[in-house]
Amino acid sequence: MEEPQKNDATTVGLEDDPLKSTGPQISVSEFSCHCCYDILVNPTTLNCGHSFCRHCLALWWVSSKKTECPECREKWEGFPKVNILLRDAIEKLFPDAIRMRFEDIRQNNDIVQSLAAFQKYGNDQIPLTPNTGRVNQQRGGGFFSGVLTALTGVAVVLLVYHWSSRESEHDLLVHKAVAKWTAEEVVLWLEQLGPWASLYRDRFLSERVNGRLLLTLTEEEFSRAPYTIENSSHRRAILMELERVKALGVKPPQNLWEYKAVNPGRSLFLLYALKSSPRLGLLYLYLFDYTDTFLPFIHTICPLQEDSSGEDIVTKLLDLREPTWKQWREFLVKYSFLPYQLIAEFAWDWLEVHYWTSRFLIVNAMLLSVLELFSFWRIWSRSELKTLPQRMWSHFWKVSTQGLFVAMFWPLIPQFVCNCLFYWALYFNPIINIDLVVKEVRRLETQVL
Repeated sequence: MEEPQKNDATTVGLEDDPLKSTGPQISVSEFSCHCCYDILVNPTTLNCGHSFCRHCLALWWVSSKKTECPECREKWEGFPKVNILLRDAIEKLFPDAIRMRFEDIRQNNDIVQSLAAFQKYGNDQIPLTPNTGRVNQQRGGGFFSGVLTALTGVAVVLLVYHWSSRESEHDLLVHKAVAKWTAEEVVLWLEQLGPWASLYRDRFLSERVNGRLLLTLTEEEFSRAPYTIENSSHRRAILMELERVKALGVKPPQNLWEYKAVNPGRSLFLLYALKSSPRLGLLYLYLFDYTDTFLPFIHTICPLQEDSSGEDIVTKLLDLREPTWKQWREFLVKYSFLPYQLIAEFAWDWLEVHYWTSRFLIVNAMLLSVLELFSFWRIWSRSELKTLPQRMWSHFWKVSTQGLFVAMFWPLIPQFVCNCLFYWALYFNPIINIDLVVKEVRRLETQVL
């Protein structure tokens, strides 16, 4: 009498394979989850080797908020992934049981919400699994580490250079009364008005024009011998800057280092605002530093068409006219969508004065633009556009609170600490942002794969 063939839904025979005909049968219980004790659905294997249904692991994480194995309590690293080989094998061996389990899962709202929360948590994590790290290093870790090392070396050299010599050279006139200027210091002030001022350098030196004499000179004297400044635009630029000197009693800041010497707290604030909130930083300049900083800024990045001649470019930072509607329109468009481009354009116009520093600012602005695009892409891909107003308000409140806190305790901060923070933000932030961009690109590649 022949034995009946077993065709139970919970077991699978291997008699169809002649090489495995004498092997044991496979039961559903051998592929059960140790949380729900049912067949594994989307089995997720942890670092410890234990596998669980993905929704069971999600329910465990939501309820406990612990990144550890439900069975052995060993912490997992990175974000657990579905064991694709095990999943495909189970689905081929027990298709009916898996189909029934999927239907039950879809009808359970608690499971659906837990899976969504668990996946959102995973999207916020940087891939840190050992295999992923090794692959990323093989792809380009050596190259980027070499670039970061080289840029760090350049940043250190610039930091030492500015800290040791150049800063003390330019701090002199912004803190020294005009009446006490020597003839050489007057020439230094004149040359910083622009390359054209070198035409009159020898004339001022030969007449030994010191600070006291400079304050008495008039437009008529500048146009006659021995100065003979025939160019009306040059003469106008000298007179306008001389009026500012008379009003302040000292030399007004004309480059980054002098601005830092006069306004250490504000310069540091603007550097950190460039990274975290460029739009709020520019709004601050408009509200509290309109004439001295915002007007030169908007005239530089949004010049009028008639300002294209060489003579007008020389004097455009001194002629603080109110911006036209065309300038405001161009500024507001860039301010809303490309705030970092405004910073890059402004730094570009200062390449002749700050060769390496301007390039660091331009590169940093480009990197920050990329990081901002990644942030918006993450919000878009997660369908979280509705939360954008709330995020903006939270960011505004956070930055405002931090700014108020720093303003209250700023007088207590030593100058040495201010210098350290200033140069760190100026030269090392671009290096840090390169690493952040590389990590974002790798995270995007991981999500696509």
